[in-house]
Amino acid sequence: MKRINLTILLLSLAITGCQKQPEEATASQKIDPVVKAQFEKSDAIINTYLDKLDSAETPQVERIQILCKDYPTEYKTNYITALLNLAAKDYTEVRLLSDLEIALDYYKKKDNIQC
Repeated sequence: MKRINLTILLLSLAITGCQKQPEEATASQKIDPVVKAQFEKSDAIINTYLDKLDSAETPQVERIQILCKDYPTEYKTNYITALLNLAAKDYTEVRLLSDLEIALDYYKKKDNIQC
């Protein structure tokens, strides 16, 4: 009797362990490689801009170019689009634009730049 119970228990565990994952879990793991590549490229560009803004050796003219044109353009046209495609449930466009304004305001005040 104990062997039958043990056999049934082991079979039920084996069947339960081999079941297919729910669609929701597998759907969240499917990331479009093109969108991911776009996000990674844009993220690298933005990190380069931030590194230049944090560097004491970056000329003021280049800081103005980054803060007033390059950084906002890259962020709005590529970064937000890619991030919303990757994680729309975690971010909103309004929140991301607010984050951009906070970052721009910080660097403008720090470097005394007006666009």
